[in-house]
Amino acid sequence: MATRSAKIDQKADLIWAIADKLTGVYKPHEYGDVILPLTVIRRFDCILSDTKDAVLQKYEEVKNLPMKDVLLRKAAGYDFYNTSKYTFERLMDDPDHIEENFRNYLNGFSANVQDILEKFKFDGHITTMANKGILYIVLKEYTINQQKDDIMRDIYLEHPDVVCVSCYIWNLSFVKELMADLIKILPGADFWAGGPEVSYDAEKFLTENSEFKGVMVGEGEETFKELAGYYVEKNPQDLKNMTGICYRDGDQIIHNGWRQIMDLSSIPFIYKDLSEFKNRIIYYESSRGCPFSCSYCLSSIDKKLRFRDTETVKKELQFFIDNKVPQVKFVDRTFNCKHDHAMAIWKYINEHDNGVTNFHFEISADLLREEELQEMSTMRPGLIQLEIGVQSTNPDTIKAIHRTMDFEKLKGIVDRIHSFGNIHQHLDLIAGLPYEDYDSFRHSFNDVYALKPQQLQLGFLKVLKGSHMMEMCREYGIVYKTQEPYEVLSTKWLDYDHVLKLKTVENMVEVYYNSGQFQNTLEYLEKFFPDAFSIYERLGSFYMEKGYGDISHTRMRRYEILLEFLEDMPEISMDQVKDQMVYDLYLRENLKSRPGFARDQKPFERQVWDFRKREKVAKNAHVEVFADGTVLLFNYADRDPLTNNAHVTDVTKDVFENLNRD
Repeated sequence: MATRSAKIDQKADLIWAIADKLTGVYKPHEYGDVILPLTVIRRFDCILSDTKDAVLQKYEEVKNLPMKDVLLRKAAGYDFYNTSKYTFERLMDDPDHIEENFRNYLNGFSANVQDILEKFKFDGHITTMANKGILYIVLKEYTINQQKDDIMRDIYLEHPDVVCVSCYIWNLSFVKELMADLIKILPGADFWAGGPEVSYDAEKFLTENSEFKGVMVGEGEETFKELAGYYVEKNPQDLKNMTGICYRDGDQIIHNGWRQIMDLSSIPFIYKDLSEFKNRIIYYESSRGCPFSCSYCLSSIDKKLRFRDTETVKKELQFFIDNKVPQVKFVDRTFNCKHDHAMAIWKYINEHDNGVTNFHFEISADLLREEELQEMSTMRPGLIQLEIGVQSTNPDTIKAIHRTMDFEKLKGIVDRIHSFGNIHQHLDLIAGLPYEDYDSFRHSFNDVYALKPQQLQLGFLKVLKGSHMMEMCREYGIVYKTQEPYEVLSTKWLDYDHVLKLKTVENMVEVYYNSGQFQNTLEYLEKFFPDAFSIYERLGSFYMEKGYGDISHTRMRRYEILLEFLEDMPEISMDQVKDQMVYDLYLRENLKSRPGFARDQKPFERQVWDFRKREKVAKNAHVEVFADGTVLLFNYADRDPLTNNAHVTDVTKDVFENLNRD
């Protein structure tokens, strides 16, 4: 009975922890709209964990077979399964793309689970939590909070003399809570912190968190090795002989200064055994530091740019290639800042492509040379993806943040890469930067939107500890949140009212643009608005006026709301809009039930049936007759590797002109 009571208490603690994270975003009576579906999803996740890898392996074998559902259920050991590479734990590996990856995870569930989730009308909450910056935090509560007692137990049972933990913008609060409890059951242990969230105000951190013995400041590899030597071998014999630490000595807090930066090639390769990283994103570092001095970024503080030996990098990448790792994400701040280094790596992965592994790079597009572009043009679709930080196209803003960018050159290169048709491009903008008011941001948005990236991320300035931007807060009138992630609330140029409007625009961009589900519809609508920004601005206002912003919506409901929004625009042909929507819908999937606004297909049933029979069209393909008489075949067995859209063929003549061919 006591055990059962303890479990009930643990679940209650989790629910209250989640509710705490929802405060300010949701009203108390709305908490259940988030907590209930997430609890159900997490339960499915736990049940399927033991057979997850077996299901993924089986999926690769049978994904194109008509009987795949039966085979995947058998592999899972249940009447449901999930074919996404993600689990709740694996979602935590990539906080920068949490919404995109979480949607990928949900879409991986079998149809019967998807039907359950559809009833929760949870889709809108995903967007809301992402836009409010709490999606990662809430999912992490389900991942970590359920395990908090397990973590404490596991650490306790090791009877450690010292516990060291890395602190980041996404885990600092959790670390503080965990260590505050751990010291109660491990009073004789020393607790050390490290990482960017504690390095730049180490004395303040130790003053406010008495359970910690010290902080490793700056780069931690060599400092951690020496600290381990101090505890294991008493070498060094005294903490005062170590650089790179700030520590507590009685009532005093002593800072020994930062350690000299290290040779990047001397860091050991840690991925010797990939069994614990199967189907997870691998993070890899081939350079450290940044040649630029962007005032909002911590990388600008590290003035010395260092590279790992290129031949060593090739050997390590070959290990990933041989093991067919799904994705390797380079964490280099500007991967292509050194041409020879970048070119050698791009050439190597192109020549040794295994047909599976994807490599993600953060680059400065205006630095790319012709040789690099030529190499990219020959790559397999999906071999690499590029993240390009534009941040703003306002020259005064670019100058103020100490950024170097030739936007006209960048524009030409992004267009050039887009023409290759083989590389996913993710472009970033940051709202809340100096000299960027609402109208200026509109202009920046339109400039970047015109480049048609696969993803357009609207981020909001985060005032990070140690950054130059923090030093300039008073001059720029920057007000930001006290709690991490320290997001901007207002500036001298952008008041909170406009921040809220931009949040709504961000929400609409995520739902309608970045989802990739409305691509052709949006392209059709662009000519009816003054600029691209206005589409999302007005649509966001419509959501708020109708009260739709606080309600979760299914994917189909998003289409219906868009139609409702357009009804007051007589210059727009609703029939053409509906056809574009149907086209977008079937690009993504073969719908189980047709939307109410779709054109009736009954008059064409005979012609379509004869065509399907004559051409032996696969059962899971779809044929649609549009208002202008065009007939399109959607082939879901042949998808675009970048967009995942079905291959589309115009079969108008085959359907209507060759009926008597047999």
